[in-house]
Amino acid sequence: MRLSLHVLFFATALVSSNPALSAGKTMPEFERAVLPNGAEVFLMEKHDVPLIAINALVRGGSLSDPEGQEGTASLLSDMMQKGAGKRDAKTFAETVDGAGGRLTTASGFSALELSAEFLSRDADLMIELAADALQRPRLDAAEFEKARTFAIQSLAAGKDGDPRGLISEYGYAFLYKNHPYGRPSIGDETSLKNITLASLGDYYRSRVGGDRLIISVVGDFKTSEMKAKIEKAFGNWGKATSELPVITAKQKETGRRVLLVDKPGATQTYFWLGNVGVNRTDPELPAQELVDTLFGGRFTSMLNTELRIKSGLSYGARSSLDRLAQAGPANISSFTRTDATVQAIDLAIATLDRLHKEPITAEMQESAKNYVLGQFPPTLETGPQMADKLGELALYRLGRDDVDEYAARIRAASSEQIAKAVNAYPQSADLVIVLIGDASKIRDSIKKYGPVTEMKMSDPRFSP
Repeated sequence: MRLSLHVLFFATALVSSNPALSAGKTMPEFERAVLPNGAEVFLMEKHDVPLIAINALVRGGSLSDPEGQEGTASLLSDMMQKGAGKRDAKTFAETVDGAGGRLTTASGFSALELSAEFLSRDADLMIELAADALQRPRLDAAEFEKARTFAIQSLAAGKDGDPRGLISEYGYAFLYKNHPYGRPSIGDETSLKNITLASLGDYYRSRVGGDRLIISVVGDFKTSEMKAKIEKAFGNWGKATSELPVITAKQKETGRRVLLVDKPGATQTYFWLGNVGVNRTDPELPAQELVDTLFGGRFTSMLNTELRIKSGLSYGARSSLDRLAQAGPANISSFTRTDATVQAIDLAIATLDRLHKEPITAEMQESAKNYVLGQFPPTLETGPQMADKLGELALYRLGRDDVDEYAARIRAASSEQIAKAVNAYPQSADLVIVLIGDASKIRDSIKKYGPVTEMKMSDPRFSP
């Protein structure tokens, strides 16, 4: 009888939920190797349950998308599961399900990603499937048409329904206009239509290769044996022929500008306020995490308290420091009923002003530290979590101290560091503001925030 991964996940959760076992989280020992083709391999033994997790990153991602064909990497990641090696799409999916395993693919700005978890006895199958998906995707014409059509229809459906999942796409596009981060990683309705099966194949052959591979394996195996399996499966993968894109940092914006995305008949306004923030390798990250927690990173945050708990203007308000290789946006997002648009945005801006003007008290600092330290250990308990973290560290060229010293750096963050970290968020005078709502009802009232650019929700792009 084949064991269920769900049963094993439950057993793991029972063990890892013990606070005494989670205290003082550090990265377990692992081995790093570099294959002859340049692929980086990270191997970490973890024998508490008979599972093996794999995380594979291929440097490049959507930043490598051809101009006018944004969404190519995202579409390729979908195609990697739609038939690979000797298996067509149906057989590939049935093989994963039949083993009781999990295999997913995705794409971000900086990398294509494959994640999988199987029972340790099925390690060979997992590696075979991963190697096929990455090195031998079939790129079947019928599957391509279905995947591209689905991607375009999903975007249209998101615009027609609840646009919360898309407002950050408009935010990135408007803030990072003429910068690579302003290009939609998921593509838009126009760019996706420009992608052909031939151009997708050209992208794969030139931009995906073994020299860009970072592969992390965590679980119930012997390192020497797993290393041999990985080298056999991936060591002969050829190198990519194109250069990786070089991305420079965007300067912070000064002043304000507003994008109004007209959604006629909308009963709510969705808004996003931001500016260029901080990157993944910023040395002040711990103090910035504490500020973000207090400002909009938890239910009792300043933003959520003002916009939801006290005023009832929204069901939720949050802040985010999007950390990329270069500085991503520091942003606020929320939504409110149409007639309360200005009231809610004014309150969000006033709360941002409070963050900059009022001191963060010792009591607030201690509360944030306790919250962050409590949330940290559960993010590094399972095999997939550890494999993902190893991949992340390699992608951003960080050492294990990023994990090992995290808790200590959180505890040691001084009042001065925390006060300085407030500047990760922009001053209210320097904001890029994006609103999705019924323009006929809010157009005039939002002019006070700055020059307004309009576009329609039905427009096929995310930028005017």
